[in-house]
Amino acid sequence: MGNLKWLRKGALIVLVLALALSLLSIVTAIAQQKAGAVKPALVGSNLGLSGKIGQAISKAPVGTGKGQINPEGERGYLGIPGAIKVNPLIGFFWAIWVGWIFSTVGAFGGIMAGVGHMTIYGLGDYARSFKSTSPDLNKFVTDSIRVSNSWLVGLSALVSSFNYWKQRRLVVSLGFFLGLGALFATLFIVFTTAGKLKFSQYQGWFGLVVLIIGAFMVYELTPKGSASKKKAKAAAQAFQESIKQKKDITEQGIKTLKWSLVQTEFSFFGQTFHFSPLWALLGGFFISAIASFIGVGGGFLYVPYLTSVVGLPMYVVAGTSAVSVLIGMIFGIFNFMVLAGVQIHWPLIGAELVGIFIGSMIGPRTGKYIPDKVLKIIFIILAIYIGFKYILRGFFGINLPI
Repeated sequence: MGNLKWLRKGALIVLVLALALSLLSIVTAIAQQKAGAVKPALVGSNLGLSGKIGQAISKAPVGTGKGQINPEGERGYLGIPGAIKVNPLIGFFWAIWVGWIFSTVGAFGGIMAGVGHMTIYGLGDYARSFKSTSPDLNKFVTDSIRVSNSWLVGLSALVSSFNYWKQRRLVVSLGFFLGLGALFATLFIVFTTAGKLKFSQYQGWFGLVVLIIGAFMVYELTPKGSASKKKAKAAAQAFQESIKQKKDITEQGIKTLKWSLVQTEFSFFGQTFHFSPLWALLGGFFISAIASFIGVGGGFLYVPYLTSVVGLPMYVVAGTSAVSVLIGMIFGIFNFMVLAGVQIHWPLIGAELVGIFIGSMIGPRTGKYIPDKVLKIIFIILAIYIGFKYILRGFFGINLPI
């Protein structure tokens, strides 16, 4: 009897478990059916937009909500129906600041352009909205932001290079070899990352690189970090003295003393500097590879390279960095837009380029009155704040105010 009792209990338990599993399977099936029923339909058409953006839109869900495409909506960024609309006037004024900061310190133009496109104009949140609903569109908008940054930095670099060349504050040979390395780097980055980078990844890496550079520049201001910068300090002091006395700065500007592929020497305000063109080419490759990955000119990397490795004063760094960036930007824009099919929003870019031109004309004329150390401090403050902001936002979803 005892065994029969336990057998009955066991059978009852098995029956209850079977009923429970059956009920669970029914509930799961109903939930799946409901999920399938509310799943939005896809656009199924390129809505008149050609190329990769049209392909991405056709695979995006239809609707008026976040991460969806409204075919009946007013066309906004990149001509996408229902997309965010950017005020060109805001782009114009922000671009003046971008042009000024790049032409003054030889860096941060691309980073400030990125801040504008991602945060000031709201394109970052727009790209992020497609993270789950349309990954292809998320990546396409991300690439568009990267190339838009390059257009702004490219024009600023062009104007700045010309102005610094006239003031003889540009080491043409050094800038050329850095730029030559950038040519190969941009090709490498375009074919390895175009169409493959999610916006959150882009934003997080953007912030991390900027923060590392800012920390390195802080080290440079310490006694140990500045110990090897005696020549640069002496040249900077002589330059500042000439400005105070309103002398012609071109008389003691850049003069090439010796040129070869092994070592090149030049003088600036009584001090002699030298560099290896071959090492400059290698440095340009790695700098531009990192810069192209996050869609900026690379000035924020060229600056510490030129001040720390080459040992130049900031008054020479800005111009030399500009010509290096210019070469990289020309090839980067061509590779992304022609070879990878990335598109930009021309109404916004047009307004920004006008602002860039104005800011880049002002920078070289005002930067010479700002002390060398102050220029570095400006660089550091921007780097640390922006670095933390985008690391937290991109990797952890924590948003700091601009």
